[in-house]
Amino acid sequence: MEIIEKAPAKINLGLDALYKRQDGYHELEMIMASVDLADRLTFELLPKNEIVIETDSSFLPVDRRNHVYQAAELLKDTFQLTQGVKIYIEKRIPVAAGLAGGSSDCAAALRGLNRLWNLGLSLAELAELGSKIGSDVPYCIHGGTAFVTGRGEKIDFLPSMPQCWVVLVKPKMSVSTSSIFGSLSFNSIQHPDIRGLKQAIEADDYLLMTEKIGNALESVTIKRHPVVQQIKDRMMKYGADAALMSGSGPTVFALCEKKTRAQRIYNGLKGFCDEVYIVRTLK
Repeated sequence: MEIIEKAPAKINLGLDALYKRQDGYHELEMIMASVDLADRLTFELLPKNEIVIETDSSFLPVDRRNHVYQAAELLKDTFQLTQGVKIYIEKRIPVAAGLAGGSSDCAAALRGLNRLWNLGLSLAELAELGSKIGSDVPYCIHGGTAFVTGRGEKIDFLPSMPQCWVVLVKPKMSVSTSSIFGSLSFNSIQHPDIRGLKQAIEADDYLLMTEKIGNALESVTIKRHPVVQQIKDRMMKYGADAALMSGSGPTVFALCEKKTRAQRIYNGLKGFCDEVYIVRTLK
């Protein structure tokens, strides 16, 4: 028996950090949306009580450091399962890129194993389990467009963001999320209008949405990695309706209502960065 699950990437249309909590996490307000760039996970039962992770990516660990492994281990421990599993990860989302690739893989693992092992868990129950592994996992369990608060565990589903083309550009370096949050200064932070962005999406107003997108972490990452600003500038020069860093970076995305504009940005940045993608937003 073989089961396949897709793990879509996400972009942060809005990300704001309100304050640092007593538990060490930051209180966040975010608008997240899924895009049509996805990893693919394949699940197979094994007779032995073991977890085997295989992948086509040389960057991914295949032991307990991998969130997919942690997801399988969590379900086995929680429900005292003795059946083994082999999970193959076909990697398409850039690693450590601010696109929730690891969290989405973890969410896909929880969904896939729920089916493979006939656990009968709801998405809400899977999200609660996933929160033990990573802050973005509960959102990735559901996907779509959502207003996400807390440290990522509180999810308010929104209508799908206005349909458009998205150009994703990932520069060569990787960024540590914990390091970026650790460098965040609440004295100088620029808070995006998350509520205004939410209203724009609810009204299906594409132009207003492009005006309201924003990321409080962007200035911190740009200070360390000026190439992020260079990519944003090039995107706007080539005709993007809006450009923003996703998550803690370093991936930058451009929003385009017209595919011709998206193609122009893709062509203009393909020589500047190796990892450039044109994708659609997901309903």
